[in-house]
Amino acid sequence: MLKKYKIGFDIWGALLFLIIMIPNFIWFVIPAPNDILRARSITETVDTVASVCQILMIAALCVFRNKGSKKLSITPVIIMASVCYLLYVASWIAYYNGMVNVIVILGLTIPPCLAFLFFAIDRKNGIALIPISIFTICHLVYGVVNYII
Repeated sequence: MLKKYKIGFDIWGALLFLIIMIPNFIWFVIPAPNDILRARSITETVDTVASVCQILMIAALCVFRNKGSKKLSITPVIIMASVCYLLYVASWIAYYNGMVNVIVILGLTIPPCLAFLFFAIDRKNGIALIPISIFTICHLVYGVVNYII
């Protein structure tokens, strides 16, 4: 399996991470009204696993390149990743407009993970799929347990 990969820097993986993090950077600096996301998490162990998997996910997306992947172009999978990103941004906009409900919390949780997943699928990066999957599960548990239940 590893023979299919080469080590190199994938600028598109890094850019995807950065654009997904932009709303988080804004949130760190400018609190939203009714900002429930600043509450202490009750899923600390899950959060730790998620953080480790997030680092592994980004490293895998940025470092491991499948030799069989083509040049990045507009494909149905990249369109799905883009739609997920737009849903994520729309959820942040709703959150900053004071909306805090199940749809917004799930919008802040699931679409960014799916954007990474679709990107990895498009880039044929099977190595990244494992940490992305674990991160997605942990991120969903965090959002549901801390803010929905």
